Amino acid sequence: MPKDYARTDRISEQIQRELAELLRLEVRDPRVRMVTLTGVDVSRDYSHAKIYYTTLQGESPEVQQGLERASGFLRSQVAHAMKLRVTPQLHFVYDASVERGAHLSQLIDEANKGESS
Repeated sequence: MPKDYARTDRISEQIQRELAELLRLEVRDPRVRMVTLTGVDVSRDYSHAKIYYTTLQGESPEVQQGLERASGFLRSQVAHAMKLRVTPQLHFVYDASVERGAHLSQLIDEANKGESS
């Protein structure tokens, strides 16, 4: 089984690279301009991929709509670039971990300031 997981990891990483490049160079929708992809999870049968993303302005329904609107184009481009037997359906999920990390860092800084006063 470990070999199988290594393959899904490699495919996930390649999908993330392809999508990041496509979003940067090909997608013209202004709603998805400042999107950063943070990870990709591909199902074991390669039929679905969860694409985790974050944005500078936080979670936004407009960004989600823009990504969903572009998903057909993105999927066809990934299929062309990667030549997989099955091209996964793309599901975009907002990744709040970056936001939570920044918030926790801010709380720690504030706590440290309070101690040094």
